Amino acid sequence: MTAPAPVRDAFERLRRWLMQDALPLWWARGADHAEGGFVDRMELDGVPARGFAKRVRVQARQAYVFGLADTRGWMPRADYACQHGLAGLASMRRVDGLYRVSTPPAPAPLDGMGLLYDQAFVLLALDTGRAVFADARYEREADDLRDRLEAFAHPLGGFAEAPGMLSPLFSNPNMHLFESFQAWSEVAADPRWRELADGLARLALGRLIAPGDGVLYEAYATDWSLPQARLVWPGHLYEWAYLLLRWRGGDEAARVASMKLIEIAERAGVDRARGVAIFALDGDLVAVDRGARLWAQAERLRAVAHAAALTDEAALWEATAQASAAVESFLDTPTPGLWRDWMDEAGAFREEPAPASTLYHLVGAIAELEQIVEG
Repeated sequence: MTAPAPVRDAFERLRRWLMQDALPLWWARGADHAEGGFVDRMELDGVPARGFAKRVRVQARQAYVFGLADTRGWMPRADYACQHGLAGLASMRRVDGLYRVSTPPAPAPLDGMGLLYDQAFVLLALDTGRAVFADARYEREADDLRDRLEAFAHPLGGFAEAPGMLSPLFSNPNMHLFESFQAWSEVAADPRWRELADGLARLALGRLIAPGDGVLYEAYATDWSLPQARLVWPGHLYEWAYLLLRWRGGDEAARVASMKLIEIAERAGVDRARGVAIFALDGDLVAVDRGARLWAQAERLRAVAHAAALTDEAALWEATAQASAAVESFLDTPTPGLWRDWMDEAGAFREEPAPASTLYHLVGAIAELEQIVEG
């Protein structure tokens, strides 16, 4: 399998942007070198945005980003930036072993919830720390956090958003736990990681993906059944599809379900006129928000590129090229290395700071393209 020339060319442009512009900028200006951690957003002129809390998910994601940059050779001494993120992460650990959602000025109640979503990214960052520094303490910390998450476990499988909070149940944090559990299962000897990853795959295949139509929704009732009001985010269909395609090296049932998720997202969740994945659909797969966010374009790119490499289908390679073009359109900013976050239905971008959290999605897509193009 050889990726078509438009895909190879798009990859070279995206990797060059990442290495020459994005990574240096977010280390030089996006890291808080005085007080630690990474800033939440950056103005489009390259100045850190004021008034935003430091969120634990951003510290975790930036540690992951720069750790990947180190292992991929994208940035000299990216390990320093990775360690900076891990240190910011460590400062947000609570006395109960979970991690705070954010620092002030965020409202205090958020600080006490220990949301599942954020813990999932902490696990991913700790896996990155283990990979970059070969330090066993990161595995010990991950084991400890994993064990504490047992309090979030749902009796029918998966995890609730917080201990004792069984309604509504959300697919998104379970998806990111699936990602982190898979990452640890590939490197750790403890079989518990593989068991947890397998459990979430079974949850997706047996409960989250609706039988018959193959759709996966954002929220579920207390017993993981579908609620009356159903919402679909195409970006998450692509994310789930990619993770399920990678599960256990290519499980057949997961492959069939994943390709269906991609087919649904491509058919109902892409605005062909703008060439972008839109934000949200209802239960009948009718658009309810035709805006487009950059993270969803990156997840589309990663998923369709992976599927194209597996199948060598022309339509998927074409979708990969289109998704690459969509991502690049969001990267056209006054300061190279930043991005637009939202595109409206008319194709205009909001004038607002670039969220640091999006870099995680972008490096995931670029890393996937690198694997496909260079092996």
